[in-house]
Amino acid sequence: MSGRRKRLGAAANILLLFIALVFSAPSAIGQNTTDWITGLPRKPIHVKAWPGGKKVAVCFVLYVEVWGFGHGPNFRSDMTSRDPDIVDESFRQYAIEFGIPRVGELFNEEGAPLSIALNALFPEQHPDVWKEFRAEVPNAPIIAHGINNSTELLPLGRGLNQQEAYIRRTLDLIDKDTGVKSTGWSSPSVYPNADTFRATAAEGITYSLDAMDSDVLSRLDTKSGPLTLIPYPPTTVDMGQYLSRMKEANQIERLWIDYVTELATEAAAHPDRDATVVAIGIHPFVVGTPDGAAMLRRVLENFKSQKLVWITDTQAVLNAAGK
Repeated sequence: MSGRRKRLGAAANILLLFIALVFSAPSAIGQNTTDWITGLPRKPIHVKAWPGGKKVAVCFVLYVEVWGFGHGPNFRSDMTSRDPDIVDESFRQYAIEFGIPRVGELFNEEGAPLSIALNALFPEQHPDVWKEFRAEVPNAPIIAHGINNSTELLPLGRGLNQQEAYIRRTLDLIDKDTGVKSTGWSSPSVYPNADTFRATAAEGITYSLDAMDSDVLSRLDTKSGPLTLIPYPPTTVDMGQYLSRMKEANQIERLWIDYVTELATEAAAHPDRDATVVAIGIHPFVVGTPDGAAMLRRVLENFKSQKLVWITDTQAVLNAAGK
């Protein structure tokens, strides 16, 4: 029995050692990994703190998009068979003509940074709206967001060269109509594939919002060069919450405040952890209405009052991370 006890004791010690190793190992957030979409090497970018000792960076990204007549999100799905569908067309047109300028004015008044995800055809098709909006936020970085958001999406499944050509055309159009050479990318309709990451890097893109699965910056090593991935979680995107989950503006307000406040609470409890970042996607259908804008103003004021939260833009995040 003595020998058996010794063998059992040794086995128990080995098991305890294994458990200790598992639970003491760094979490996946801090490990080098293989990206689950591309199969490429991906590793975290370690940032201990943002400027001013802040620990949570928040980038509001306004999606300035072209849908076209008969395309786009619907406010009343029971009316989509009508021709013309006055209700849903009006829902979309209001967002362009009144929502986008209202959001620009709000960020100007609040003195808060904004980032712009821009469909390349928007400035040409809506020159007056673009001019008015851009005057309110002249320094907002422009993130390339494809040609439009309905009929000219990425040519997925047609090879790397086709995607590179599409991205090149997008960047050239934005440069022509805005004078900005975009270095950021957000795939139209949030619909990339593995080739997209390599194609964007090949065309000079240095960062992407197509990563939706993290709280920290990471680096994706593609064959065309590295890409910095800024987290863009689906949970915080206003349009999905509003149209798919039927959340009202005040409910989205609560979600955003809880999301960011919890990140700040975790940072205060664990100051040794890396600083976090979240890009919050906003759309003029939601935050460009009077009630949506009132909600967004309250959120901005709340974040300004939190000592560990930094309201910023995507380029400032890259600069602070040394990228």
